[in-house]
Amino acid sequence: METAESYVSGATDVPLIESTIGSHLDQVAARWPEREALVVRHQGVRWSYREFKEKVDALATNLRQLGLRPGDRIGIWSQNCSEWVLTQFATAKAGLLMVNINPAYRRHELEYVLNKVGCAALILAPSFKSSDYLDILRSLAPELDSCAAGALVAARLPQLKTVIRLGAGKSAGMRNFDELMQLPPAAALAEMEAAAATLTAHDAINIQFTSGTTGSPKGATLTHRNILNNGYFIGEAMRLTAEDRLCIPVPLYHCFGMVLGNLACVTHGAAMVFPGEGFDARSVLDAVQAERCTALHGVPTMFIAVLDCPDLATYDTSTLRTGIMAGSPCPTEVMKKVVERLHMDQVTIAYGMTETSPVSFQSATTDPLDRRVSTVGRIQPHVECKVVDADGATVPRGEKGELLVRGYSVMQGYWGDPEKTAEAVDAGGWMHTGDLGVIDAEGYCNIVGRAKDMIIRGGENIYPREVEEFLYSHPKVQDVQCVGVPDPKYGEELCACIVLRPGIAATEDEIRNYCRGEIAHYKIPRYVRFMEALPMTVTGKVQKYILRQKLAAELGLSEVKTA
Repeated sequence: METAESYVSGATDVPLIESTIGSHLDQVAARWPEREALVVRHQGVRWSYREFKEKVDALATNLRQLGLRPGDRIGIWSQNCSEWVLTQFATAKAGLLMVNINPAYRRHELEYVLNKVGCAALILAPSFKSSDYLDILRSLAPELDSCAAGALVAARLPQLKTVIRLGAGKSAGMRNFDELMQLPPAAALAEMEAAAATLTAHDAINIQFTSGTTGSPKGATLTHRNILNNGYFIGEAMRLTAEDRLCIPVPLYHCFGMVLGNLACVTHGAAMVFPGEGFDARSVLDAVQAERCTALHGVPTMFIAVLDCPDLATYDTSTLRTGIMAGSPCPTEVMKKVVERLHMDQVTIAYGMTETSPVSFQSATTDPLDRRVSTVGRIQPHVECKVVDADGATVPRGEKGELLVRGYSVMQGYWGDPEKTAEAVDAGGWMHTGDLGVIDAEGYCNIVGRAKDMIIRGGENIYPREVEEFLYSHPKVQDVQCVGVPDPKYGEELCACIVLRPGIAATEDEIRNYCRGEIAHYKIPRYVRFMEALPMTVTGKVQKYILRQKLAAELGLSEVKTA
C-alpha cells in the first residue's frame, strides 16, 4: 500500500472573516455591549465592550488629528498595559501600521527598527524593569529637548516626528497619551469613521520584527485578514465563548499576546484579563482566582513557574479549563501537571511563526491527552502544509522534512525587503518555515528540530547571526559563533564561542557587560567560551552541531524531553 504524502489542508466550512479589525470590533461591541472586554489589574482598569469601543474610537480619531493617515507607521514600545491594547485596536481602525517594539530592546535595536520602517510616531512607556526608555530615546534624539511636541527633527531618526509618552509625567518634545483619550469633536469622529469604512481586510495593519540569519531584524508585515482570522480560529480551537475570561501574562508585543490573546478574545466576546505589566507567577494566580478566569496562556517557563509556586494549593484555579502553551517546545511532564494541578483539561498546544500570523497547527480540546502532549496538533482551517526534503519534494507521511505553510495567514512580506521576502515565500505562496517536522497518518504534526540556527529561549527567538554581528564589534573579538545549549528552565540558553585577537585576554563578564544596554537582555549570552579555533568543514563552514555537542558535554547539559 502506497504511503500518503505529507500534505494536509484545514477545514473550509467556516468562511474567513473579510472585514477589518475596526469593523469587527464594532460588531462585537454591538452584540455584547455590557460584557467585560478588558481587565488590567495593575492599572485598575475594567471596561465593558461598549466602553472599550468608545475609547478605541476616541484614540483612533485623535491619532488622525495629529496628521497620521492610513499607511503611516506608529511604533509602540511598552510593557503590557491598557494603552497597548487600545493602541492595537485604534491603529487598526485608523488604518495605521502598528509597529511592535520588544520591551527588551535597547538603543541599537530601537534605532534600527524605527528607521527600517520609517515610523512617523512612537508611543512609549517612561521605563520598564531596568530600561529607562525616555533616556534611551533621548540618547538617539537629543533634539526632543528643544522641539515642540509633534515637530521633532532628529538627525538619527529622520522620519520620526511625534513622540507620545505614557503616564502623568511631562517630557520635553513629547505629547501625553492621556491627551489622546479626550472625547473628540463629533465632526472629527465622523470623519474617522468615514475613513475607516474605506479600509479593506487586505490592508497591512501590523509590523512585527523577527530577526534573520543575516543579522538584521526583518519586519513581517501583516494584514487585518491575516491576524483577525488567525485570532478567530485560535479561539475556535479553544472553544472560546463570550462567557470565557482569558488570563494573558504573555507579552503584547509578540503575536502570543496580541493575536492568541487579544484577537482570540475579541472575536468571541470574551474578556481579556492582564495580571500585570510583566510576568509574575503569583500575580497570575491572583488574577485567575479573583477574576475567575477560564483560560490561561503561557510559554512553558511561565507554566513551570506557576506550578512551582510554594502556595499553589491555596489558590482556587478550578475555573480554568483551557488555554494555550506555545512559544517554545512544551515539556511533556509540564503539560501533564498543567492538566492535573491547574484543572486545564482542555489546554491546547499551538505552533506557528510571526510570518504566518502566527498559528498554523493547534491541538483541539477534544484531542486525547497523549496527542496533546506529544504533538502540536493538526492544521488550522484555511491553511495548507506540506513537508519537503532538501530538493523540495514532498516526503511520505511519517518522514522528517521542512514544513512549508500556505494560506490566508502568510504575511504580505518583509517590510522594504523584497529579496528576503522571496527567500521566505516562494512563487507558489509557500512560506518556508525553517522548522523540521513530521506529519503522521492522522495529520498530527511533531516539530523535531530547526533547519535554521534559531534558538528559542523561553519563548524568545534568538537569531545567532544578530548576536554574532554585534559581538564582532567588540575590539577584542576576532571570531564568534553563537549556539544554543540545553537548559531545563528555558529550553535553550545562548552560548557565545569566541576566538580572541592574538595576544589579547578577556573575561566572560567583560563580554556580557559589553552587551548590556545595547542588545536585549535575553540575547546576552548566558555562557561565554573562549576558544583557540572554531570547528570547520573542509570548505570553511563552522560546524555548529559539533560546538553544541562539545558545549553540552562540557557544561553537563542534556536535552529536555518535549512535545
